[in-house]
Amino acid sequence: MNSIEIWHQVVQTQDHGLLDGILAEECVFYSPVVHTPQVGKAVTLLYLSAAAHVFNKDFRYTREISDDRNSTLEFECEIDGIFVNGVDLITLNAEGLISEFKVMIRPLKAINILHKKMGEMLQQIG
Repeated sequence: MNSIEIWHQVVQTQDHGLLDGILAEECVFYSPVVHTPQVGKAVTLLYLSAAAHVFNKDFRYTREISDDRNSTLEFECEIDGIFVNGVDLITLNAEGLISEFKVMIRPLKAINILHKKMGEMLQQIG
């Protein structure tokens, strides 16, 4: 099973323990609401765990485009009555581990609610 397949398992089961085995130590996380890249496995785990709490149970991937090293996963959900549409851009390193995780969100209302909710969640779990 490759890292993208395991990532889908994480999303479906909310088993964040699986993340440790698929993230590279040098993983870089790009948030749609934080201006600087977040570097390292620990901070990437923190952001992905916080996001799992913010995105509710109707989160779903609607499209996937992948090759050997890159995947684009389009998703949809609703947060506090606001439609959220976005993509996860995931890059794998030569060992098949996630080395880059970039999240892009639309529309602006979705970015604003995500910024608020992620800030609250990171304070709680950080």
